[in-house]
Amino acid sequence: MNAQMDLTAILERLAKLEAETAIRNCINRYMEICDALNAHTDLNELMNLFADDAVWEGVGEKYAASFGRYEGRLAIGKMFQSYMQQDSHFILNAHFVSSEQIYVKQQQADTSWLMLQSSTFRDGRSHLNAAKLTVRFQQQTDGTWKIQHFQTENIFSRPISHWNSTAELPVPNQK
Repeated sequence: MNAQMDLTAILERLAKLEAETAIRNCINRYMEICDALNAHTDLNELMNLFADDAVWEGVGEKYAASFGRYEGRLAIGKMFQSYMQQDSHFILNAHFVSSEQIYVKQQQADTSWLMLQSSTFRDGRSHLNAAKLTVRFQQQTDGTWKIQHFQTENIFSRPISHWNSTAELPVPNQK
């Protein structure tokens, strides 16, 4: 191999690693914003994570009925706006993603995560949900990676009694 071929391969590998990092940062920022959705959330920052012609949808029996499908940033934004009430829909909301798979091919990436979501709602109920996220990302003309097609599919969902307890943490005696 000549030096030019080696450099080309290295640059391709570097571009793939940079794409994976940008995608990972995008989905983590999405989760961070969703954890704190309320009347003061910057909806523009959230919508800037999506491509103009993006699709957001719940799939499978439970999530298709609960969430539906939204096409385009305007429709997706209206869906998120419904959660952004003065009296927040969520009192506590935490998303945890794991089992990451990112497959970059040129300007497109197919990804998946398992997500665990713990929530307490304004009405006092609490819920634990697990979902499979299947997300297609598209590299934009400015080089950024944005969500092109977001799918969430329920694995399990169950009410729980509460999240936080005033009980002392069981730590070793420090004496």
